[in-house]
Amino acid sequence: VDLNLMKPNQTLSGLTANIISSIDKYFLEYQPDIVLVQGDTTTVMGVSLVAFYHKIKVGHVEAGLRTHKKFSPFPEEINRVLTSRIADLHFAPTSISKQNLLDEGIAESDISITGNTVIDALFLATKKVEEINPKVPGLENYELKNLEPYVLITGHRRENFGDGFINICEAIAELADKYEDHNFIYPVHLNPNVQDPVKKLLSGKKNIHLLEPQTYLPFISLMMNSKIILTDSGGVQEEAPSLGKPVLVMRENTERPEAVTAGTVKLVGTNKNTIINEVSKLIDSKEEYEKMANAVNPYGDGLASQRIRKILKEN
Repeated sequence: VDLNLMKPNQTLSGLTANIISSIDKYFLEYQPDIVLVQGDTTTVMGVSLVAFYHKIKVGHVEAGLRTHKKFSPFPEEINRVLTSRIADLHFAPTSISKQNLLDEGIAESDISITGNTVIDALFLATKKVEEINPKVPGLENYELKNLEPYVLITGHRRENFGDGFINICEAIAELADKYEDHNFIYPVHLNPNVQDPVKKLLSGKKNIHLLEPQTYLPFISLMMNSKIILTDSGGVQEEAPSLGKPVLVMRENTERPEAVTAGTVKLVGTNKNTIINEVSKLIDSKEEYEKMANAVNPYGDGLASQRIRKILKEN
């Protein structure tokens, strides 16, 4: 169901109100037995709340992720905490996620460690990409192999709006000047708070490629062929390590500490010099690069959806 909710410069309060009123009509018409929500978006929180109002059981996929910082990420941390209070079944990706839920008083009988369906989808997608070699919108005239080596960049977090994104863009611009033999590929989020600093500071450089937001398969192709990934995304922290890609996360903390512990992910924040130094280290040092690229991904084996299906049948 496409609720067609996204509007330019929409407030979170307005978005939440639209989600609640729109999904309420859908539940009245279809009356599902259970609602599955995935992740920590405002849609997840809003839909869970409406399901609760209708006394519909809720299953939460990717349950138990926490930074324990109310405004980081914003608003996702509170979205997932509220969803956990509503959910009846909690599908935690890791033992750390399960422990977070237990610490909040969730009954152990309601929690299952399943891995993350993100990895299931990734394994299916990589096979598809290898079969069809999808074109990347904005790079139709290139073979990705001919752009290698390249750094793939994504950024959209609200807590980075303003000075954070200016610092990120200044760091990317300096890296592009420093490493003229590398390309920097950035699918730019449509939010004006992202678009404005990115276009102002990064347009016109020959080795920086600013793209429109990508659909799933082209983005997976971009990840598969990249050398390093610089991101503030949560999902990419799980996907990229399965592809053997070092991930530098432009945030001060993460709800995915397993990846940091495993060595697949490093937090670099939004300090310009830190970003430059950490990217440079991976480009200049084969040892540093391989240490991150060869670390083991802790987020699943591609069978999470099968485990979740089995639990749903039993409930």
